[in-house]
Amino acid sequence: MLSKTRLANVMDQLHSNGAEQMLVTDPVAIFYLTGKWIHPGERFLSLLLKQGQKPVLFLNELFRFEEEIGVDKVYITDTTDLVAVLKQYVNPDGVLGIDKQMAARFLLQMIDAKIAAGFINSSIAIDHVRSIKDETEIELMRHSSLINDQAMVQFKALIHEGVYEDEVAAQCMGIYKALGAEAYSFDPIVAFGANSADPHHMPDHTQLKEGDTVLFDVGCRYHDYCSDMTRTFFYKKAPAAEHRNVYELVKQANQSAEDMLKPGIELCKVDAMARDIITDGGYGKDFTHRLGHFIGIEDHDFGDVSAANHNLTAAGNIFSIEPGIYSTKQIGVRLEDLVLITADGHEVLNHYSKEIEVIE
Repeated sequence: MLSKTRLANVMDQLHSNGAEQMLVTDPVAIFYLTGKWIHPGERFLSLLLKQGQKPVLFLNELFRFEEEIGVDKVYITDTTDLVAVLKQYVNPDGVLGIDKQMAARFLLQMIDAKIAAGFINSSIAIDHVRSIKDETEIELMRHSSLINDQAMVQFKALIHEGVYEDEVAAQCMGIYKALGAEAYSFDPIVAFGANSADPHHMPDHTQLKEGDTVLFDVGCRYHDYCSDMTRTFFYKKAPAAEHRNVYELVKQANQSAEDMLKPGIELCKVDAMARDIITDGGYGKDFTHRLGHFIGIEDHDFGDVSAANHNLTAAGNIFSIEPGIYSTKQIGVRLEDLVLITADGHEVLNHYSKEIEVIE
């Protein structure tokens, strides 16, 4: 059902962005506003938002549904003159906001037909609202992360002599579903040994051997909301002194960045906190990615924790803190939590230990 609160917040942002109407084509944003998932493939799907009017959902006959979700529905077919239909609803004298997911094959028709006085990218109107999680979303994400904590215990138990990365990864979905999740947030990363120095390694037929690092970067969906966590273990042998140093640097970077979190902090300064620790430790060139990303209905929502982001943290933000060191000659280590910004501080949503752990 249409969320009047979320819609009102988006319309406020849209007005500030210089538009009074917007076509939303991103299925994720449409779900966020209406609670209805529609996956149109290559066909046109859009929710028209106009100040003071009931939203209008344009969708193909293939996706017809009878339930009431608080919007007017306009059905089209593969041969409908889309521009002619939109002209009946869009104010031609006003600027029309469009989102970043609008396919050029549809947008170019609208521009050529001059269905509005001008066009602007208004994605930020929705992106900004989605970045502030409401209480319902926060509870879902807490639970999603709780499942991830519980799953990590079982993933670690899959590690034994002679096992392969892809063999472990193939068992992750069954564990998640048994714990109440419905899907992955993303395909699980399971990396042994040197593969842990590849930040986005996809599990292959690498076999575990004594002394390997074992990295799990995993997440699930619970009622459409994502979790994401990374932990790095050691197999059979405690890490050598240099490897222990790398692990402790990453842990210190993770903890120090989390400790500073509260409303009103520049996100670039959070990134700098973690990056400076790793750089001062001699591994700056091996920390090859931003510190974190926002997360919610998508594993990577709009927004990040990076040197380029000068936006301020706000209560309701949820993002990852995931420093890493990736040295092919030494070791790959990443530690990742999800963190919620609260009214006066922060809450770490993950609770699985970050102490050095050797799997026997």
